[in-house]
Amino acid sequence: MKLEGKRVLLTGATGGLGEAMARQLAAAGARLILTGRNQEKLQALKQQLAGGPHTTVVVDLHNAGQRQRLVDAVSETGIDILLNNAGINYLQLFADAPEEDVALQLEMNLLVPMQLTRALLPVLQAQPEALIINVGSILGSIGFAGSVAYSASKFGLRGFSEALRRELADTTVGVLYFAPRATATPIHTDRMVQMNESLGTSVDKPDYVAQQLLRCIAGKRPHNHYLGWPEKLFVRLNGLLPTLVDKSLFKQLPVIKQFAGQ
Repeated sequence: MKLEGKRVLLTGATGGLGEAMARQLAAAGARLILTGRNQEKLQALKQQLAGGPHTTVVVDLHNAGQRQRLVDAVSETGIDILLNNAGINYLQLFADAPEEDVALQLEMNLLVPMQLTRALLPVLQAQPEALIINVGSILGSIGFAGSVAYSASKFGLRGFSEALRRELADTTVGVLYFAPRATATPIHTDRMVQMNESLGTSVDKPDYVAQQLLRCIAGKRPHNHYLGWPEKLFVRLNGLLPTLVDKSLFKQLPVIKQFAGQ
């Protein structure tokens, strides 16, 4: 898909990855609808973007009423791409995780993208070419200790993307599941950063991840796309020989528990 003139609804626009995506999408000629909870950050980002016109919508996607107002506004203008980027991640042992933390991760990372997509499907299907992009994670294919609820939510998002892609295969709407590995964004707390350093985990810069996303959009019929090596290999191994991945991750468990249990 060529991005020139395409209307893109970007959720989580003021996060580190969202900002990088916004800049590169705008530079490629897309017209953006930026969403987030902070009006000042949205306006500051909008002023930095090339091209346009771009618009901002202050919305708490956790709130069904506010989410519906966003849907109503977008339904009037139309969109070509829905980019479900907003999400949250808590580093915590599952046994210690408050019930509300578990529920919020499942809601924001899975249910909100599903509901927003469902509500906007008529708008997308009215376009000659449209695309739904769900930003997942490598942990949506490899269950990871200390991120149990997060992994579950991203596994669900991957399944949703796959099933919806097949359901829409006879339409003009494509579905891309885009799964970065660890990325240097504000969603990663100091404890996550320290844990990744202790484990020797590779961490990508947001600009690189955004660049890879644009390459996916410009490619052929969307599918699943995973970033990082050896993470891509581990995704395949986890599907074919999960016990090998179990053994590898077991060696990391003491370090993970050290940081996730704080």
